[in-house]
Amino acid sequence: MNNRNTIDSTENDYSPPENPAEAFNPFELNQKLGKGINLGNALEAPSEGEWGMVIEEEYIELIRKAGFDAVRIPIRWNAHAQSTEPYTIDPDFFERVDEVVNWAMDRDLLVMINIHHYNALMEQPEEHRERFISLWKQIGDHYKKFPNTLLFEVLNEPHDNLGPDRWNVYLQDALEAIRLTNPNRTIVIGTAPWGGTGGLEDLSLPAEDQNIIVTVHNYNPFQFTHQGAEWVGEGEEADEWIGTTWTGTEEQKAELDKEFDRVEKWAEEHDRPIHMGEFGAYSEAPKESREIWTAYMRRSAEKRGFSWVYWEFGAGFGIYDRDNNQWREGLLEALIPNSPELQ
Repeated sequence: MNNRNTIDSTENDYSPPENPAEAFNPFELNQKLGKGINLGNALEAPSEGEWGMVIEEEYIELIRKAGFDAVRIPIRWNAHAQSTEPYTIDPDFFERVDEVVNWAMDRDLLVMINIHHYNALMEQPEEHRERFISLWKQIGDHYKKFPNTLLFEVLNEPHDNLGPDRWNVYLQDALEAIRLTNPNRTIVIGTAPWGGTGGLEDLSLPAEDQNIIVTVHNYNPFQFTHQGAEWVGEGEEADEWIGTTWTGTEEQKAELDKEFDRVEKWAEEHDRPIHMGEFGAYSEAPKESREIWTAYMRRSAEKRGFSWVYWEFGAGFGIYDRDNNQWREGLLEALIPNSPELQ
């Protein structure tokens, strides 16, 4: 895949902002990201609310008061953009995303936005390549004057026909599109396939761009974290896993440690900061096991200097019970043991 069609900045109408914000050191910004939470099942649904979750300002206030440092906002931009050139994103959708971003930034939370669930891109990469780049041109132009505490994550969990080799090309295309208007913004880049830690060895990042944070997702062991998940194997296979426990035995911890150590080694060899962009156990998992696993995952990330965002706030993996308007205290304590909400 060496015959990449690069983007020529002379052939578009985009130009860097007149006074771009000063770049952060990505390692320092990664530490500021610290402890975060995903606002999942909302803006990455086909339409917000379709999956039962609508982001409310009060949720952002709750997140801040609980002691989190950041929010990640998964967004299905492709569901709100024209399917043909010029692939224009719906201005009303931009306005809604702005509202949520501003709610978080007004509360001094760092914010990460991404392109999430662009399934057609995974299935037919070449057919959607220009649309994908156009989305990032528009997003970059729209947010170019926002503070650099807003981070861009290029794409959630590349997979299927967007495998590692092709992904290395597409991420470079997206970087070039973003840098036209956001020369100093920190960019977050994940792995193929599916954002897993095993994809790090195949990830190729441009040496000339050091303002990058690498993100990985970790849902291991999968039969524990996804037991009862209706979207796995049409629900039947995952139902067979219900009752699987994770009690923190030495063997269980050693298996996760091996994975974390491999990521830490890669980060040191490549001099890149690491962000754990998703981890969580589905609500069908036994309550005590969820709490033990979540606490161990959080400690393991922090021990190695990784920032993290838990999946997610108020849906199937949720740390907050929206029906009863209260935190699931065991999960909150697993993530933020000293949270003011636990006092």
